[in-house]
Amino acid sequence: MTKLSVNINKIATLRNSRGGDTPNVLQFAKDAQRFGAEGITIHPRPDERHIRYQDARDLKPEVYTEYNIEGKPIPTFMKLVLETKPTQVTLVPDAEEAITSNAGWDTLKHKAFLTEVIKEFQANGIRTSIFVDPVLAQIEGAKATGTDRIELYTEAFAHQYSLGNEAGILPYTESAILANKLDLGINAGHDLSLDNIQFFKANIPNLLEVSIGHALIAESLYLGAENVIQMYLHKLK
Repeated sequence: MTKLSVNINKIATLRNSRGGDTPNVLQFAKDAQRFGAEGITIHPRPDERHIRYQDARDLKPEVYTEYNIEGKPIPTFMKLVLETKPTQVTLVPDAEEAITSNAGWDTLKHKAFLTEVIKEFQANGIRTSIFVDPVLAQIEGAKATGTDRIELYTEAFAHQYSLGNEAGILPYTESAILANKLDLGINAGHDLSLDNIQFFKANIPNLLEVSIGHALIAESLYLGAENVIQMYLHKLK
């Protein structure tokens, strides 16, 4: 079964909007796991506009499932990851002005840099994943870096699916087939939701993990977090 990792950035965003500690990020992470989530994902950014670096440290002893930290491998981020030693680090090429992640890595252009970063994390026992677009050349480039997994950037699929264009899944299926041939693990994330997750899962062979935050938190406002997590788990079976 594909694992569900809950991205809790939006909980931190809500907390930060008023100061204080409500809602409590650590408590939500513990509750999400109690409700059935098989991982917790965070994506700290240098400006700490949602998850803070200290949150990453505080969450370490509370996450007993898989702990996934995403981000751009700048020195402060790398130091944080090496200090906390999560289960997995997902490398994302964040632009400083971006509201959210909006592109995968150019694994060909940045091969040397990614290879060096990945080796350091792997030497410390941390599984690595690279955020990539569903482009075959980029999948091959990811393999050349030595990464353990890729995370398919699914915004384009989600947009096409919302328009009724199911053919939008085809580049992702082709990318997954190639990744399987190359012995790369496959994760996915960005704009996946209760509306599209079952179709996506059905068309991606050997999908190991999905990371879902914005949609899951928004859906939880109406349906409740425990119910929504169970609904995702059911659709991922």
